[in-house]
Amino acid sequence: MRTRPLKVALLGCGVVGSEVARIMTTHADDLTARIGAPIELAGIAVRRPDRVREGVPAELITTDATALVKRGDIDVVVEVIGGIEPARTLITTAFEHGASVVSANKALLAEDGAALHAAAEKQNADLYYEAAVAGAIPLVRPLRESLAGDKVNRVLGIVNGTTNFILDRMDSSGAGYSEALDEATALGYAEADPTADVEGFDAAAKAAILAGIAFHTRVRLDDVHREGLTEVTSADIASAKRMGCTVKLLAICERAADGKSVTARVHPAMIPLSHPLASVREAYNAVFVEAEAAGQLMFYGPGAGGSPTASAVLGDLVVACRNRLANTTGPGDSAYTRLPVSPMGDVVTRYHISLDVADKPGVLAQVATVFAEHDVSIDTVRQQGKDGEASLVVVTHRAADAALSATVEALRRLDTVRGVASIMRVEGE
Repeated sequence: MRTRPLKVALLGCGVVGSEVARIMTTHADDLTARIGAPIELAGIAVRRPDRVREGVPAELITTDATALVKRGDIDVVVEVIGGIEPARTLITTAFEHGASVVSANKALLAEDGAALHAAAEKQNADLYYEAAVAGAIPLVRPLRESLAGDKVNRVLGIVNGTTNFILDRMDSSGAGYSEALDEATALGYAEADPTADVEGFDAAAKAAILAGIAFHTRVRLDDVHREGLTEVTSADIASAKRMGCTVKLLAICERAADGKSVTARVHPAMIPLSHPLASVREAYNAVFVEAEAAGQLMFYGPGAGGSPTASAVLGDLVVACRNRLANTTGPGDSAYTRLPVSPMGDVVTRYHISLDVADKPGVLAQVATVFAEHDVSIDTVRQQGKDGEASLVVVTHRAADAALSATVEALRRLDTVRGVASIMRVEGE
């Protein structure tokens, strides 16, 4: 066994970084045995050096992250600071100075993953990022390696624990969105500013990464259609229940039926209670993968938090260190298919539309005519009227998103339609 330790630089020492440092220290003997050489935490770059970090050696703390990654004797840099800059510059600098990189930075990878992979390949270094998607759940490596000989056609998942907790509370307790968000915040599931979660930005970044890996093509964050859950109401939850469904914020990445394009999207959707994702509760994550030979696979577990995310980081660190010892690298970027990303208008699925209409004869016929004019076939209709007003719920057969959007715009122009209360897609059937 090699006796000279492999040196690791840690960028960031917050919830995840401090847990990585703790595990590296307390499990040093086990990590040495698994890697085949000892590893040494050579430095920890932070922004606020005066903060108390229990169990973290004070002598390793530095505010000069650039000097740390430029040292030249660093074997692996672990980046858990997040954001685009200075993370991007620090990672590319690490590659230039001979280090491999382990990152949990979903935003940066979704924005600039191709360039980072190119920089790693140029320097014959590794770039691993299991922790960037779904926390402790092994997902990136199975898609990159275990399913490398298969053809993945669809990835459907719950990849944000905060939004799943909120929707689960709305479903199980009857709470409204604001109440459920307050509870998520009190329990530490939601940040003080929950925008990235509830507006779907976090899930969209993960969808871009998953789609790129699954379909071997370039998918950027801007390619992902995104809708949050702030408009989901208790009435939507109740309507889903009447259909034998529940509401989840889903990341959906699909290969077109003709295999010539892909789509990536994040939005709330109704899914049948019989679907495995319907039973994912609280702040858990789960991803459903459909592959040609392997069939249907589901990955489930905690998708966030210090310990789960640190577990994924350490798994990548072990692999990167083993590669270092063997003087080799793992799988890099795979974008050989060069498939275009189709717009949301090309997506075909079912829809649940709730309309506020006048309660008088002929309204249903008018509404049905509009759907027919735009080639959107109606599956079921439910109408409830009271005091001159009525609620009309239409569930469609599968139709293109562009056709549905045109239908809704035409419905809004009808004098008998007083408002479109909600539109939600129906997935997973």
